[in-house]
Amino acid sequence: MNQVFVNEAFSQAVDDYLASCDNVQGITYNSFLVVVIRLLICLYSELDIVNPKIVMDEDLLYSNLTKFGYPKDEVLIFLSNLQMFYDLEKKKSKNPYFITIQKELIDMFIAKKLNFYLTEEEVNEFYDLLYTPFAKNPLRVSYNFLMADDVLEIDKYFRTQMRDNVKVVVPKEKHYLNIKAYELLNYSFDDLNKMDSNELDRVNHQVYDYFKIRENAINKEYLLEKAIEALEREKNKVTSGNGYVDILLVMSVICTIIMVVGIITFVVL
Repeated sequence: MNQVFVNEAFSQAVDDYLASCDNVQGITYNSFLVVVIRLLICLYSELDIVNPKIVMDEDLLYSNLTKFGYPKDEVLIFLSNLQMFYDLEKKKSKNPYFITIQKELIDMFIAKKLNFYLTEEEVNEFYDLLYTPFAKNPLRVSYNFLMADDVLEIDKYFRTQMRDNVKVVVPKEKHYLNIKAYELLNYSFDDLNKMDSNELDRVNHQVYDYFKIRENAINKEYLLEKAIEALEREKNKVTSGNGYVDILLVMSVICTIIMVVGIITFVVL
């Protein structure tokens, strides 16, 4: 007898999945608990769902099922509901966990949608595995009519959750540096205003590179301010860089002042 992993329902579902993969149109492969495993694999990956059972590591399974933001306590409830479905299925009556479990799977899918990018192909693949009147497999369509009081309940729940849970992307705030730094690179303030935050970040990178300042420096903006001040002081110096020429320049300025003062004095007298 195989060792139980998590609970009888999950263990049996994984074993049945592995045993029926070669017959994708068969009854077992399209039975409810196996389809649950297929939905989990679609949402996560086969390695995430099957491997923990092979190595008998429950913590690994819990970690995998929560990696897209679905809470661990909800994961434990979901796995418990699988067992509840398994126990009630033996009684051959309508099983309320048929709807509950699918809604939990949809909630897992929404958690992934809100935290990670989903392709249209992934959405369509997941939706088609749900038990709705529009499923491509007739076994799933038939089972939905047999088990659900409202055959559209899961379809409506999925569409409502997809519509109401849209990831809101907050525009990144622009971060401006000293305007004088941009002017050195020939960017006007109008140019900067027309840029989005990503474009401005690229220009900021050019600024730091121009001043040879590392962008991972904690005090990079302070270093930039000091570099700009040093550059301005250098520009404002009345110097040629040659000591002898500088003396001549100073003397010429003094002579000019003396001449101006002399002329003014002569005119006044």
